[in-house]
Amino acid sequence: ESWLRRSRIVLMRAEQRMGARVRAEIVAKLKGVYVIVDPEATRGRDPVTVARNTLEGGARVIQLRNKQNDKKQVLDQARRIKSLCQEHDVLFFVNDDADVALTAGAHGLHVGQTDLPTEAARSVLEPNQLIGRSNGNLPEALASQAQEVDYIAIGPIYATTTMGKSGRSALGPEMVRLVKNAVPQPVVAIGGINAENLSEAVKAGADCVCIVSAITHADDPVEATRQLVNLFEEQSS
Repeated sequence: ESWLRRSRIVLMRAEQRMGARVRAEIVAKLKGVYVIVDPEATRGRDPVTVARNTLEGGARVIQLRNKQNDKKQVLDQARRIKSLCQEHDVLFFVNDDADVALTAGAHGLHVGQTDLPTEAARSVLEPNQLIGRSNGNLPEALASQAQEVDYIAIGPIYATTTMGKSGRSALGPEMVRLVKNAVPQPVVAIGGINAENLSEAVKAGADCVCIVSAITHADDPVEATRQLVNLFEEQSS
């Protein structure tokens, strides 16, 4: 029994080390336009269709956030979007639902400050699945770093009314610079980013710019994504 226990510990640690190496390879792809697809912010359009549109426009990361539907429907959407992301070699994250991220084979999970704790999420996910975490200030970002998340989201950078964030004060692009200088993980800027201000977030050091309404509310999500992707590439080159 003692031998079996030690063997399990050795195998678990080896799996964790291998998972960390794989996550490092995956997170290296975390750069560019990151789109959150949420049925609350698609103007009634199917989130899977909107996700396909953003991929056609050149998005590099997709996150499914769905607080409206039951888990069965969310899982179905997640699986379909994951398949689309595989076709385009794009990263796919699920918001909040670790069980959905695990079952759908997502590249990772995104959590907020009041969602599933990082340690608990790690116990649910496969060792090679990433965890990203939202942060509203530098101390929260440093706490996320200490929890060894794979990327750090900071926002809202600009004022936004999307996803219930109308009451939060804009942090400004200088916060992106502060966080980028303080943590080794990739930094994702989120909140109110559009064609008029994207360049400021990129110049401040954002590895990704996370966008919702500027793309998912657009009449033509493909063209809206393409425009923002071109702007990102111009500013980061």
